[in-house]
Amino acid sequence: MLNYKDIFKSIKEILPGFIVSLIIGIVSILISKFVPKLGAATISIFLGMFVGNIFLDQKIFQKGYKFSETDLLSYSIVLLGGTLSVSTLMELGFNGILFVVLQMSVTIVGALYIGKKLGFSQNFRFLMASGNAVCGSSAIAATAPVIDADDKDKGIAITIVNVTGIFLMFLLPILTQKLYNHETVQTSAMIGGTLQSVGQVVASGAMVNEGVKDLSTIFKIVRVIMLVGVVFLFGHLKHKTNHDILEEEIQDTKKGKIKVPWYVIGFFITCALFSTNIISPQLSEICKSLSNKFEIIALAAIGLRVNIKDLIKQGKSVSLYGLFVGTLQVITAITLIGILL
Repeated sequence: MLNYKDIFKSIKEILPGFIVSLIIGIVSILISKFVPKLGAATISIFLGMFVGNIFLDQKIFQKGYKFSETDLLSYSIVLLGGTLSVSTLMELGFNGILFVVLQMSVTIVGALYIGKKLGFSQNFRFLMASGNAVCGSSAIAATAPVIDADDKDKGIAITIVNVTGIFLMFLLPILTQKLYNHETVQTSAMIGGTLQSVGQVVASGAMVNEGVKDLSTIFKIVRVIMLVGVVFLFGHLKHKTNHDILEEEIQDTKKGKIKVPWYVIGFFITCALFSTNIISPQLSEICKSLSNKFEIIALAAIGLRVNIKDLIKQGKSVSLYGLFVGTLQVITAITLIGILL
């Protein structure tokens, strides 16, 4: 039975932060009409960072910011599926999928090796590897219970993975302009195959253009689909001598306790509906417009949640870890793009 009291309480907690994110999103859309080259997405995240760090970082706004960032971005991705046909997804081809698999493999091996050389614990190395290789905070949250990581390791890993992603989010559009003159497939592979979170991929892609944003998201979704395999791998590496724990992991996977995020499934459903003309071109236009609006509000929330003090505060060795892994990802992506794409 629905508990209306709890529902209203949740809405009340979400509302302040959501309203701030919504206002910043609307203001960004208005400003972008005067500076179209900058784009509403870019304006939204920078304006959010400015507002959040100057005067709107109070606790009362945080739940609304988180809702706007995670939930609205998820809805945006599902709606995006309603604008893309299966033929668009096939643009990745065998080489595109091979690029993602190799990029993730090098990131995992590199993150584990670099972490060991820097003297970090095994659990922390696993969290850093999954967060950088797959999908940031979500991958870390899925990996932590399987390897029995403590909250401290989890918190630091989430922070440093997000910090790395934020720097790369702004750097990659500049780098891909120099390297590829923003050619769609190569630029999308770099952004979608490298950045840590879905939000960062959408934000960075949107800084380039709409086509790159959409294809980058597809590259990223391929990585997210592989989350189950990565979590299982780390569980096996951690507990390879304990058959009881390994058996438990297998049962958890079968029961769906380790699962692909719902928005990935939703994306493929709406994509299939559009490909079979169940979603009409007119409805697809509505999906595109709503997806874009949700995305801009979500990017405002991402900006609002970026704490510049936290970026500065990270310890030297942890910061070096993030820097080395991020550098490895970029170099690997450049190499693989040169060979495969």
